[in-house]
Amino acid sequence: MRNAGLALVAIVSLTTVALAQPAAAPSAAPAQSWAEKMFKDGVTRDFGSVPKGGVLLHRFPITNIYAVKLDITNLHSSCGCGTVTASSRSLEPRETGYIEVAMDTRRFSGPKTIKINVTVGPQFTSTAELKVIANSRTDVVLNPGQVMFGVVSPGVSATQTIDVEYAGTLDWRALEIIANNAPFTCAFKEAYRRQGQVGYQVSVLLKPDLPPGEFRHEIQLKTNDPDTPLVPILVQGTVGAPLSVTPGTLTLGTVHAGEILTKRVQVRGAKPFRITSVDGLGEGILVDSAKVPAPVQTLTLTCQFMKPGEVKRTLQIKTDMDKDSAVSVTVEGTVAQ
Repeated sequence: MRNAGLALVAIVSLTTVALAQPAAAPSAAPAQSWAEKMFKDGVTRDFGSVPKGGVLLHRFPITNIYAVKLDITNLHSSCGCGTVTASSRSLEPRETGYIEVAMDTRRFSGPKTIKINVTVGPQFTSTAELKVIANSRTDVVLNPGQVMFGVVSPGVSATQTIDVEYAGTLDWRALEIIANNAPFTCAFKEAYRRQGQVGYQVSVLLKPDLPPGEFRHEIQLKTNDPDTPLVPILVQGTVGAPLSVTPGTLTLGTVHAGEILTKRVQVRGAKPFRITSVDGLGEGILVDSAKVPAPVQTLTLTCQFMKPGEVKRTLQIKTDMDKDSAVSVTVEGTVAQ
């Protein structure tokens, strides 16, 4: 009863916050919604003047300051040049996440403001309006618009480059790279300099110890340009897992008792490896695999179930690789009489 009472007080508090906002006169500034109070670092990001062609990235921290769990029920961008994602769609009390906004400057020239509506609820709803502002300059261009690594094998020191070009009357110069604690090494060099045109090449080298998963970071090229002293450059990609299995779930469908099925799964590694054992075998499942090291191993599964009923078995495939040396595959189906 005590917990139910606390929950009721929390819900009433949210309702009070939502309903206590005074109705503003048409000429007055609108009252702050209770959802906007969750953005303690503010609801506006102004990038200032930026190069044409780049992708700008900003994360707005959002903290659930209320006593009940809240869901992000809707995210909406006012422009196709802006995409918005949430780190989590649900926030427990006092939990912090972020709303990530990516702004594509290839889609516009000159000043631009994107409005992002973030609605939280679901029982009592409120909407916060975020703003991302930038001025896309046509005299400074990124080519391509971002550093894209794609999928990189773990432990590999991959390198990608991007060109930063200026056309104008300024004696435009790059001064340094600011990596902002990103997991890679950056460098730049002047590619050409002629009347009214300057070009630089920025190179990004991934550190080999980058963990598996997606990465998305912003680096900055510091220049002597008073209008754009910092050129933001987005770097993103994915580090593949040391081991992966396809398919992750092996669906047998409906089989008859005593029927023999043969299925295959593939295990891929970042380097040649051997399969040392498979846990979960027996009771109708046998496996055969090669003993020679290879970056791709094929396992042949022979399935023969004698008793009717549902089948759901997890097989753990162990290898001789150093890290993350095991992957799992689920075998499921129905055995009919």
